[in-house]
Amino acid sequence: MARQREFEEDKVLDAAMQLFWEKGFEATSLSDLTSRMGIQRPSLYSAFGDKKGLFEAALRKYTSAHAASIRGKLQTNSSVKEAFRSFFENLVAQEYGKDPNWGCFCLNSMVELAPHDEKFAILTREHQMYLSVIFQETIERGLRSGELDPGINAKSLAQTLVISLIGLTVFMKSRPERAFVDNSVREILTLLR
Repeated sequence: MARQREFEEDKVLDAAMQLFWEKGFEATSLSDLTSRMGIQRPSLYSAFGDKKGLFEAALRKYTSAHAASIRGKLQTNSSVKEAFRSFFENLVAQEYGKDPNWGCFCLNSMVELAPHDEKFAILTREHQMYLSVIFQETIERGLRSGELDPGINAKSLAQTLVISLIGLTVFMKSRPERAFVDNSVREILTLLR
């Protein structure tokens, strides 16, 4: 008979995700993980395979929640322009309001692992494409309602906004002058003519 797990997988995965988010994959040791998660190494190996398997599970959990959160934020406002304005401005406010600033877990993973690990390159690219679909659906809603210029290419604009989001998020990790970022966000939003 298989031995029943003595921990709540979702809870320990959240703890691992937070630690990976804070330190990154390479700087996080197995001892750090087992200590933060409150489990022993054999339990970690049994549940997730190894450190990379645990990281993948944490990243998948994060990207799913992150995409759902962004979709929800963009759907809360009937005005597409206002939804994107609020989304980008709140992103900036949150990044400048929290300390320390860890940025986006997925983007951190993209920068740290994707250049030399094909699996994580694919995972982070999938998330970018999913965000692009969410943005495109929102833009198409604005086109249908007549709020946005009918000449807008929804797919191209969505991809441009995702690239802007990624660049902005990575850039804010260095804590640039707030006015610099605010000016850039205002310019990004002019794309929604």
